[in-house]
Amino acid sequence: MESKVYFSRTITPQKVVELYDRLGKELDGNVAIKLHSGEVGNQNFLRPDFWKPIVDRVGGTVTECNTAYDGGRDTTEKHLKTLKLHGWTDAFGVDLMDAEGPDLELPVPDGKVIKRNYVGKNLKNYNSLLVLSHFKGHPMGGYGGALKQLSIGIASSYGKAYIHGAGVPEDIWTAEHDRFLEAMADAAYSVVEFFNGNAVYVNVMKNMSVDCDCCAVAEDPCIKDIGILISDDPVAIDKACLDLVYAATDDAGQKHFLERVESRNGAHTIDAAVQLGVGSKDYELIEI
Repeated sequence: MESKVYFSRTITPQKVVELYDRLGKELDGNVAIKLHSGEVGNQNFLRPDFWKPIVDRVGGTVTECNTAYDGGRDTTEKHLKTLKLHGWTDAFGVDLMDAEGPDLELPVPDGKVIKRNYVGKNLKNYNSLLVLSHFKGHPMGGYGGALKQLSIGIASSYGKAYIHGAGVPEDIWTAEHDRFLEAMADAAYSVVEFFNGNAVYVNVMKNMSVDCDCCAVAEDPCIKDIGILISDDPVAIDKACLDLVYAATDDAGQKHFLERVESRNGAHTIDAAVQLGVGSKDYELIEI
């Protein structure tokens, strides 16, 4: 059965709320809102004012985890300063889920590469999940969207190294590339299972650089803004975003963006997630 993906070419904070209401899946209990806090120096990440209406609508808590690489977010002390600098803690309640250990281990019994996923321990305090993704390129994953947020985004600092290293944290930057992509799919599966499907995904195709918001020095956006997508299927929403980029044949920056995706075999993460049952590549795009 096709998953529904709602799409609007209008990119405003209010349109995110409109699409959430149109999806009709109300998140209940304590809602974890996963978004990207932005590396210090990055110019492309979506700011608190863009996300504020949907955060207020859902009434959840903004959540993040520390990084596994040097920068402004690799320790709790530095990440808290960055969250303040970028305005997150002034605008919202924020939970740095791995500020203190030990990590929460999620099982991945049928994982292609990893059999466990290490996430911020505070994830256990939430009943549902809203993933707010800035869709863009990525230096290693090829692209960043819902699946990356579910995996690398929710993983603890140690868990990020574990995924990147395909189960061997010491191999964080040297693991076989497709195994890293498959480990991301494994990790995403564990989080989807943890919330038992009680999750919604938003991808915003705006400020689309070939580089991630985790890059302190990132290229400027190379492709025109496309729109906002929402779904309860993380595979379908990421596939729809890639399809929209492929359809943008009149955009001068398309080839540059797709070179980043294809040179990193980015779609392999989607294929691996399908094999695990995370979601479906078959979708109906409903333009609003």
